Amino acid sequence: MTNTNADRETLRELADAGNEAALDRLADLADTAGDLEELSELLDEGSMHAGFLLTRRAKATGDLRELQRISDAGYEEAGNELDRLLKAPGDKQRD
Repeated sequence: MTNTNADRETLRELADAGNEAALDRLADLADTAGDLEELSELLDEGSMHAGFLLTRRAKATGDLRELQRISDAGYEEAGNELDRLLKAPGDKQRD
């Protein structure tokens, strides 16, 4: 991909037309750029790949609230990870 802007526009058009691979590619580009807002928007559009990428980031930082938000947005694995972290023995995190 040589012209990122044109490719992004094409990917967006394809994603809007229901192409899941294009939606996944947009999520990869947003992840590479560190654009969490775009990743969140893609998750809201139904991109489970964006959910995976966001969950990976939240898991790495131990962000329980973000895992809950991702789970609420429809990515079930974030809820599973949240449950795992909350049930971890010796976990002394309390709100």
